[in-house]
Amino acid sequence: MVSKTFGSSVFGVNAHIITVEVNVIAQGTKFFMVGLPDSAIKESEQRIESALKYYGYKMPRQKVVVNLAPADLRKEGAAYDLPIALGILQASGQMASENLDKYVILGELALDGILRPIKGVLPIAIEARKRGFKGFVLPKDNAYEAAIVNQLDIIPVSTLEEAIDFFEGNTKILPLQIDTREIFFHTQSHYEADFSHVQGQENIKRALEIAAAGGHNVIMIGPPGAGKTMLAKRLPSILPPLTLHEALETTKIHSVAGKLGASSSLIAQRPFRSPHHTISDIALVGGGGYPQPGEISLAHNGVLFLDELPEFKRTVLEVMRQPLEERRVTISRAKVSVDFPASFMLVASMNPCPCGYYNHPEKECVCPPGAVQRYLNKVSGPLLDRIDLHVEVTPVSFDEMTQVRPAENSTTIRERVIQARQIQTERFKNTPEIHSNAMMPSQMVKEICIINEAGKILLKRAMEKLGLSARAYDRILKVARTIADLSNSTDIKIEHLAEAIQYRSLDRDSWSG
Repeated sequence: MVSKTFGSSVFGVNAHIITVEVNVIAQGTKFFMVGLPDSAIKESEQRIESALKYYGYKMPRQKVVVNLAPADLRKEGAAYDLPIALGILQASGQMASENLDKYVILGELALDGILRPIKGVLPIAIEARKRGFKGFVLPKDNAYEAAIVNQLDIIPVSTLEEAIDFFEGNTKILPLQIDTREIFFHTQSHYEADFSHVQGQENIKRALEIAAAGGHNVIMIGPPGAGKTMLAKRLPSILPPLTLHEALETTKIHSVAGKLGASSSLIAQRPFRSPHHTISDIALVGGGGYPQPGEISLAHNGVLFLDELPEFKRTVLEVMRQPLEERRVTISRAKVSVDFPASFMLVASMNPCPCGYYNHPEKECVCPPGAVQRYLNKVSGPLLDRIDLHVEVTPVSFDEMTQVRPAENSTTIRERVIQARQIQTERFKNTPEIHSNAMMPSQMVKEICIINEAGKILLKRAMEKLGLSARAYDRILKVARTIADLSNSTDIKIEHLAEAIQYRSLDRDSWSG
């Protein structure tokens, strides 16, 4: 007898339905698994046999053929244990059910039949609804994640026996239902880190507000202990709230990567990723034999923070250049090419020199001649070219640290950022691929970032006297446009341009002495 159940496989951030066909043939005794399974799937025979015996069922002592179709698509992971086990029971006559083919079924079996959580549940649930399945039977730990998708019965089960009883009609399991919008709007503004906890550093807060308002990449340069990391961690709290579409997109990526915890649901806050400087290029951009999203995709719709930027391997930093421009990363293999979204804000920090005290107001730099320039040269020009704001961070004085006056909180700053983003949304309504000032190409900068004659004179003098490079020109205009948006100004004024010019520290000829 041939039985059919349905599982799913995830490629990139999209799922494909897999048909699990099981045939028990009288002649023979071996177990065959076909359809390009990986080692984890091939080993399922031992897990399934142990789980079946634990609940008093038998593994057929006949020829058992399991086919995972389409056969030319590679499958991986232990999530096929449950559909294969149920298929074997039906094909061998130990279970009778007419509903197996109405559900997508996935779950990894323990030897005692308990179901362990799996990865990629959200895109699978979306595909199951799209393909017209009645429901999705899966481990209980993954149920809240799958329940984000409405119009699909989410059936959480804890053991193989529960799944069998459900399909035979012995147990009624009510589909799990959650109010996605209520969860989303209830948690989207809950950030533990708030700018009200930061005393002083008003100029840095202002720079981060500008970066958030225009979607600009930013690098902070300052001595150890000046507060660079602390300020960067608070940046997501002033970014505009995620839309429901962005939240679903972000959750899908984290689901595929297996980064959602047990009983996790929709990601409602912008992600903040901070990889260590020893990270490899594959871990950063994604990849592997079976492509998985990297840190830049996990930071999609959020912030990627690279602390101690010059300490990262140069090859690691260079692979970010294309994703920063295209806001996606394509991972190609011999038989498959996968696209992962990677629209993130890059926030980096670095010491000004190896000892950390170049340009320090109190401590003296002890680096030898040329060390500052060599340290800065660890970060390539093309990468710095993609960073709009260069901000110098100075240590907070004792008086600022001990002041009792409350600092401005993130909610207040975020309101100004949202207003500036609304102006940009209206500005770019006819160009759907552009959402913020930072995304403007050079031609659009010329059309939108128009300055008067006084502004041109100021910018010319700044570029000559401060030794600013030509690549700083477009960046300054984009940042000035964002500052004007924060001021609710239609035109870019002299004061907006002057403030933007000061955020190009690393372009100055005098920076490294």
